[in-house]
Amino acid sequence: MTTFRRRVAEWRSPSLRRATLWVPQASLKADSVNKPFAQRCQDLAKVIEDFPAKELHAIFPWLVESIFGSLDGVLVGWNLRCLQGRVSPVEYSIAMEFLDPGGPMMKLVYKLQAEDYKFDFPVSYLPGPVKASIQERVLPDSPLYHNKVQFPPTGGLGLNLALNPFEYYMFFFALSLITQKPLPGTLHIRTSDCAYFILVDRYLSWFLPTEGSVLPALSSSPGGPNPSPAPRTPTMPFASYGLHHTSLLKRHISHQTSVNADPASHEIWRSETLLQVFVEMWLHHYSLEMYQKMQSPHAKESFTPTEEHVLVVRLLLKHLHAFSNSLKPEQVSPSTHSHATSPLEEFKRAAVPRFVQQKLYLFLQHCFGHWPLDASFRAVLEMWLSYLQPWRYAPEKQAQSSDCQARCVSERWAPFVQENLLMYTKLFVGFLSRALRTDLVSPKNALMVFRVAKVFAQPNLAEMIQKGEQLFLEPELVIPHRQHRLFTAPTFTGSFLSSWPPAVTDASFKVKSHVYSLEGQDCKYTPMFGPEVRTLVLRLAQLITQAKQTAKSISDQCGESTAGRPFLSWLGFCSTDTNGSYAANDLDEMGQDSVRKTDEYLEKALEYLCQMFRLSEAQLTQLTLALGTTQDENGKKQLPDCVVGEDGLILTPLGRYQIINGLRRFDIEYQGDSELQPIRSYEIASLVRVLFRLSSAINRRFAGPMAALCSRADFLGSFCRYHLTEPGLADRHLLSPVARGCAARRPRGPRLSLRFLGSYRTLLSLLLAFFVASLFCIGPLPCALLLVLGYLLYAVAMTLLTERSKLHHL
Repeated sequence: MTTFRRRVAEWRSPSLRRATLWVPQASLKADSVNKPFAQRCQDLAKVIEDFPAKELHAIFPWLVESIFGSLDGVLVGWNLRCLQGRVSPVEYSIAMEFLDPGGPMMKLVYKLQAEDYKFDFPVSYLPGPVKASIQERVLPDSPLYHNKVQFPPTGGLGLNLALNPFEYYMFFFALSLITQKPLPGTLHIRTSDCAYFILVDRYLSWFLPTEGSVLPALSSSPGGPNPSPAPRTPTMPFASYGLHHTSLLKRHISHQTSVNADPASHEIWRSETLLQVFVEMWLHHYSLEMYQKMQSPHAKESFTPTEEHVLVVRLLLKHLHAFSNSLKPEQVSPSTHSHATSPLEEFKRAAVPRFVQQKLYLFLQHCFGHWPLDASFRAVLEMWLSYLQPWRYAPEKQAQSSDCQARCVSERWAPFVQENLLMYTKLFVGFLSRALRTDLVSPKNALMVFRVAKVFAQPNLAEMIQKGEQLFLEPELVIPHRQHRLFTAPTFTGSFLSSWPPAVTDASFKVKSHVYSLEGQDCKYTPMFGPEVRTLVLRLAQLITQAKQTAKSISDQCGESTAGRPFLSWLGFCSTDTNGSYAANDLDEMGQDSVRKTDEYLEKALEYLCQMFRLSEAQLTQLTLALGTTQDENGKKQLPDCVVGEDGLILTPLGRYQIINGLRRFDIEYQGDSELQPIRSYEIASLVRVLFRLSSAINRRFAGPMAALCSRADFLGSFCRYHLTEPGLADRHLLSPVARGCAARRPRGPRLSLRFLGSYRTLLSLLLAFFVASLFCIGPLPCALLLVLGYLLYAVAMTLLTERSKLHHL
């Protein structure tokens, strides 16, 4: 520590400071390699506290990159996405304290903010639509980029944004979720336990508070709180983009006439910046034009979010609902707006529709259309359902009854439902399309169907959605022009607050504007409660019924195979089903409990769908019969949907779907030469081949005598036929006409098969028999004679039974 203090004293020397401002950066870089993490953070906190902004601004970009990693993903930084308290408690607590909203790093940000420093951020690392817009010299619609673009000099490498310290810090923090790839071995880390996820939650709680009308102030000195400075009005012209918006509240701040004005007006810019950065970096990867192009099956995906990315976005949406719903009761209605209203309260009303709605809709549309058809879609599903239920995060939620059936969506949420109509209807249709292509026998897929059906079946919600559709489909003489920014951007002349559009009293116009702004003026809307969607719901109801029966069949089959399995199978030597089985799914791994859960999820999902779309019991019964889901005489086996043709059964499209998803199957078994069937996993390959050669040699040598013995009409002939001939084709399952004819043209004579001696089970049984005989002092030869005698008695009995059954059939 003495060395560090001496170094600090040297840095404070005016002569050294004037001559070598790079010395702190060089020393800190060296310390970042040589010193432990805790000591580095302690030294950084000391440097931030002692040095002025003039000297700290040189190390700020390096420090931010060393924490969050480089934008190209080469440098990992502190790897906050994998840092967990239960794994590395010391490093976790130090990092969280250093990066806390009231910690040393944010003090450095505010210290630099007070001096109006700017830092270059390359446009090439921005989301695709933003980067393309700026490169085409078109101003992005978000105020976050206004007055910040710097064009390179002749021969420059590219465009840059001139960001203030708070913006620069938040840009890196938000982008590290996308640019930084998890290290090997960290793929199974729980996202909600990681430092990055916790920091996002802390920043949201600090800068978007749900209590009070003023942001928490950063205490930078013992004398009391010192609010962070607002960004100064930039002087760099932006003439090449034409008219431009002012920054969200710069106009508002510049017109403050009293030093005693509401302090929230000086703090609100942080809330706006934080929200804009998070939304732009995490959601703005698809534009309306790009989304329309992505509907083509030949389109190439531009950006693929990860499950971790989606979980963090869900955290943002949940907090935004809580933030927006924390409005004071007298300020909920826009008609009560006045200049005395707190800027933070105004921001609460405008945050979701102004910044989030459109970008989230395109983000969700892409996920619904391109996410793999597996259980990982649950993260996207829960993010969507969280956005659809703002009432879950309202203050009055605490006073609701614990009885789920008693909960009813209040009419106060009707405007939200109407102004987010596509979020409910268009995405519900997208989910139906996914559900119809998934294996509903899987408990995880069944749970997703249940979750969606449960949310949409909440009392009064379906009625509000239907009312919104009626408002949209209501004819009018003048259809609103496609004003993409009418409800999504301020006007060119005012600040964020003053430019927010006045309240539109016509509910029909508001719903139409919402749909046209998200889908375009020429969109083709499919009503959620119209005949097309109802047909999809009926198909889903059919598949749910079918999946329930299939799950029961699998459960019964597993129970039978377990009950009838010989003792030696538990040692791993029993033969498995060689004739095929249902496709693998979660039920095979999770057992009877999963069957119960699947049946419960599907049963409740079907009940909720019937409530929403008013499906009667008679309709469900008719659909079940039409689909051919009635069970056969044994109550278990069901063939795939097919029709009878000239050459046998022909699969229908539904039958192909059933087979692909493992919902049904044909009973397939080996019908060829039993001696030539593939070697099984329970057989010794080399021994099977030797026994085959031996059997073939015996059959060739003694073919005549064996045929003569089998042709005898006495008991000896019956005994030989039982051992040397295979069951006739009549005893086997029905084959197709072509295969049956081929089999009929290839009659087989009597022959000996020794393949059973190549089975692990047979050899282990013999070994166990000799071992038990040795316990009774019976030698190998007497034991072998006893085994032969026992088998002869068994073969005689089976021969008599076989002959009696043939006489009975005759």
